[in-house]
Amino acid sequence: MTIPEATQKLEAEKIKLESEMRGVGRPNQAVPNDWESVPSETGAQADFADQADVTISSEGNASLLADLEARYDTVLLALKKIEEGTYGTCEVCGAPIEEARLGADPAAATCLTHL
Repeated sequence: MTIPEATQKLEAEKIKLESEMRGVGRPNQAVPNDWESVPSETGAQADFADQADVTISSEGNASLLADLEARYDTVLLALKKIEEGTYGTCEVCGAPIEEARLGADPAAATCLTHL
């Protein structure tokens, strides 16, 4: 995979992840580059069952957002490595990451040996 191809794939994934994160959260104004989940609304007079549903939904959103944010951070790191000229190098041993691995996951940070 060439650097322009990797950049294109990573940028597309970044946009997709941002869209998905906006579906369950919003940027955290208090912490730069962080996201927070957004609770569901049920109305002003929610009964106990509605409150429980909101709590469960909020916990699910937080969990999903955490997974999306972790992948987003990995994609951002890969893009930063492209800018720095260190893209495609295993973070553990410094060897080149296999082409097939980068083709399957352009944000891969390690070679297959250190997967």
